[in-house]
Amino acid sequence: MIQDKGLQKKFYSDNNIPTAAYFLSENKTETLSHKADFPFMQKLRKGGYDGKGVMKLASETDIEKSFDAPSVLEKLIDFDKEISVIVARNKSGETKCFPPVEMEFNAEANLVEFLFSPASISEKIKTEANEIAIKIADKLGIVGILAIEMFITKKDELLVNEMAPRPHNSGHQTIEGNFTSQYAQHLRAILNLPLGDTKIILPSVMVNLLGEKNYEGNAKYEGLEEVLAMENSYVHLYGKKTTKPFRKMGHVTILAENIEKAKQKAKFVKEKLKVIA
Repeated sequence: MIQDKGLQKKFYSDNNIPTAAYFLSENKTETLSHKADFPFMQKLRKGGYDGKGVMKLASETDIEKSFDAPSVLEKLIDFDKEISVIVARNKSGETKCFPPVEMEFNAEANLVEFLFSPASISEKIKTEANEIAIKIADKLGIVGILAIEMFITKKDELLVNEMAPRPHNSGHQTIEGNFTSQYAQHLRAILNLPLGDTKIILPSVMVNLLGEKNYEGNAKYEGLEEVLAMENSYVHLYGKKTTKPFRKMGHVTILAENIEKAKQKAKFVKEKLKVIA
């Protein structure tokens, strides 16, 4: 199911899990048959990742550039925010959620650029998001951790976007920012141990380090020493030898006494630390 976005959407529908309205399409011809339903996002059922295999189709004129392959055509959502909840479940059926985080995307690459922990959301939305995450984990009978990305609409409704049954980019800040990291929680879950405390130690911002545009080749890191010298700044490089535009090369987590101060420091990191060749 995780490898097929069409099966994911069917799972949500079958289990009354809120998600955006959608159609399934096998090719361009079938996509064109839904021209009355524009605009929507086209997502390849298989093979897409990190923003790849996703395309906005705003009108019939966009059909020519659309994917000619099995896809999900998802009605465009006028959303306010995108959040992620990571839920853990062990074999005994114990479940526990990490506090929801808020994601800010790079518009050009459709990749997460910043992640804010905790998300700036109401207690009502937080409770609902956790309930949805636990319901999905229980329905799947999953053992381990599961990341669930959700939209918050302008009407304060939650809609599930996608899920991933593994340590996830939206949980990297837990290494320094939470009492239990997503990795430790995953091990606890699969070993059927009691799940750890997911509370936040300090507010945090995670910055994804993406390869700079117009650079491709052996990776070099500009501004690394200045970022390493910052208080409560934690640099994680992924050991990738070569860089290319928007390739994920690492991340930096910044902790602070409040989220606004963390965001200020994250802005400095984004401006200072560059991955070039």
